[in-house]
Amino acid sequence: MRIISGRYKGRAINPPKNLRARPTTDFAKENLFNVLTNLVDFEQCDVLDLFSGTGSISYEFASRGARSVTAVEINAVHYNFIRQTARELGCETIYPVKANAFLYLKSCPKQFDIVFSDAPYDLEGSGEIVRLVLDNGLLREGGLL
Repeated sequence: MRIISGRYKGRAINPPKNLRARPTTDFAKENLFNVLTNLVDFEQCDVLDLFSGTGSISYEFASRGARSVTAVEINAVHYNFIRQTARELGCETIYPVKANAFLYLKSCPKQFDIVFSDAPYDLEGSGEIVRLVLDNGLLREGGLL
């Protein structure tokens, strides 16, 4: 896994073998961020990355200069990996949160410009994410989910 663009471009991120999450492929990340680059000014964005897994998407947002990236991950091993990697990158704009994403959305006091959710495909109730984000006013006007 590598960081595609921005300040940390080309940096390899090597998750340990005990991480169960599968990182978003470089190809998929590149395409996602090609679209987003035409829609938003990353430096003006506060981002919420739900189900962060390896943190791959969080690192991309931070590398492109996002004002803040809140990475929510329930698995302790994954959460610790995100914390460690952000520290190794010297990135102070990534804020890992060890929490259940559904509960976090119900109690989060902050608003975001971008909410990215990459729930596991077989996660029961993942369709509730959109409702929770909108009902709890977590997306700023003009924001992207």
